[in-house]
Amino acid sequence: MVVRAPVRRSVRGATLVEVLITLVIIAFGLLGMAGLHVRMQISEMEAYQRSQALMLLNEMATRIATNRANAAAYVSGASSALGSGADCTSLSGTSRAQRDLADWCTELQGAGETTVVGGATMRQGVMIGARGCVQLSSDGDYLVTVVWQGFTPIAAPPASLTCGANQYDNGSTCAHDLCRRTATTVVRIATLT
Repeated sequence: MVVRAPVRRSVRGATLVEVLITLVIIAFGLLGMAGLHVRMQISEMEAYQRSQALMLLNEMATRIATNRANAAAYVSGASSALGSGADCTSLSGTSRAQRDLADWCTELQGAGETTVVGGATMRQGVMIGARGCVQLSSDGDYLVTVVWQGFTPIAAPPASLTCGANQYDNGSTCAHDLCRRTATTVVRIATLT
């Protein structure tokens, strides 16, 4: 009995198609990873800004509580927010409350970290467009609020939080305060008799 060797058929181009399909799958995977990386960077920056806002919020609440006898002097109102766009040098004065407000204003503008670029001092290391307000509520509590620009639109803050309202609309994705981020705390000053 004669055993014949199997006939080898040549398959041409099959490996090229397999390689192309593999490259397409890898390309989609890399694009997905790049998109995930971008979203992680945005989330990381949002978290950084929130932590900065909470530190500045706590700082002003502590200053008001420490200087409770003059707490009313800290009220800036929502229409004259401190920080981005404000002239912090006009706030400096002789009272402790004036100095605290001037310090808080410059910290909201990014006084903590500065860099010199081309001879000009640039402030960085704080939230984008940070503003702060101290308001007196109807029940005598002090409402301290820090607002800043977020990167992606989410739900707008409640209408009762007027600090920085309509300051963060860019006309398209961030319309109607969808990119305004807020952090608020209440400072209660006891009246002891």
